[in-house]
Amino acid sequence: MKRCLIADQSEIIRKVARHYLETAQIEVLEADSADAALALIRDKGTDAVILDWRLPGKTTIEFLSALRFGDKAKRPLVVYATTEHDPSDISRAFAAGADSYLMKPFDKASFMESMTNAGIAA
Repeated sequence: MKRCLIADQSEIIRKVARHYLETAQIEVLEADSADAALALIRDKGTDAVILDWRLPGKTTIEFLSALRFGDKAKRPLVVYATTEHDPSDISRAFAAGADSYLMKPFDKASFMESMTNAGIAA
């Protein structure tokens, strides 16, 4: 079973994403801050992270840099989740190490399509 961390300050986003992922048989971890997310990745390991664009504690670039310079064998796939359709912001996230992106808010169909395209869900 795959394990995915939802790193988002919004409890509602985490709850909805958890429901969608669990229906796809994916184990879910949650964090509401950058430090908590990095600790879970380090301690529990994850196959993927859905990373909020405004996660408290670190900028997106700082968070992705911490992942990039961590243990590469354990580096999870990162889906950058944003509410801003700003191509330069998304490009910066990709340059820092994001693998895919997801626009928020999302419905089940668009969320699952993004997870399938990223290789998280089947």
